[in-house]
Amino acid sequence: MHFDDIEYVELWVADVSSAAGFYSGRMGFRRVAEGGPETGLVGRRSVLLQQGTLRLLLTQGLTPDDLASGFVERHGDGVRDIALRTKDVVGAFGHVTWRGARPLREPVKGLDGEGRRMLQATVATVGDLVHSFIQSDAAVGAFLPPGLVPCKAVASPTPALFSGLDHLAICLEPGTLDATVRFYQHAFGFHQSHEEIVHTRQSGMNSKVVRSPSTRIILPLQEPLSVENPGQIGEFLRRNGGPGVQHIALLTTDIVEAVRELRRHTRFLEIPAPYYERLEARLGALDFDLALLRELGILVDRDAWGTLLQTFTRSEHPRQTLFFEVIQRQEARGFGGANIRALFEAVERDYARAQA
Repeated sequence: MHFDDIEYVELWVADVSSAAGFYSGRMGFRRVAEGGPETGLVGRRSVLLQQGTLRLLLTQGLTPDDLASGFVERHGDGVRDIALRTKDVVGAFGHVTWRGARPLREPVKGLDGEGRRMLQATVATVGDLVHSFIQSDAAVGAFLPPGLVPCKAVASPTPALFSGLDHLAICLEPGTLDATVRFYQHAFGFHQSHEEIVHTRQSGMNSKVVRSPSTRIILPLQEPLSVENPGQIGEFLRRNGGPGVQHIALLTTDIVEAVRELRRHTRFLEIPAPYYERLEARLGALDFDLALLRELGILVDRDAWGTLLQTFTRSEHPRQTLFFEVIQRQEARGFGGANIRALFEAVERDYARAQA
């Protein structure tokens, strides 16, 4: 079964106007479409944002009994739907449900926001996270969800910083990682590409990455190492009210400029000085200004294919859950395996700071 790409990532939010302001004002997204009851979107209001090839669909429930309102009550603002493009919604839906996915919406024919033919279906995954399947006559990146209409192009006050989505990291309950990996392998035809086990003084995590055969859908899955010491993964699960997307990794071609711009109004995780003191001993001579990397909190790793640079924002979420990774790949295919412990501990310190 072939899934081509991520069509959009939908977040259910408490206030769509405020959320759209955050993503356009701070993160460089531009508003491309919107909808509400006046455009046929019953009981909801949505805004579609885009930057590079990544589309974010922000949706607010307008009544307390709307599913989106209930989601926000349980989890706060967060990712509800990782929508996948396929050439055959009916076949994909039949295949994944036959192999264990729970159906939420049978395949339905309709018209998208610009009147083009489409088919859509939805299945459940972990927690309250779902995958919609989209089959559309629209070109990739041009699909307009039903009930939305294009809006006048409004330039973001922040320059475009990202070329697209790199991956979405999902936190799981302890003991469910292997079953979730098997689910994506068996039902979706994904394969496991990476595995990491991280130990810290107080906790740790198991992490495995699944990706589609197209390589354009990448989902790192992570669980606490133990129930007794769940650490920052367990803290996310507690604050989020269960499994969900912990961070969205945004791909850039110039991480220095992206981070410089973001730091004008976004806080980043603090990386201890010893990380940079040991960096050249671990990696050898670097083609980067080490002082600048330290100043901006950018981490570096290498794999067999190339070099990876990455850093993480601190969460701006009221529950300290969802945050963002900024990542630049210079041919690298990994996820910064040598950096994971430093990043894991930085998130733990951020949670501890929030509790103080």
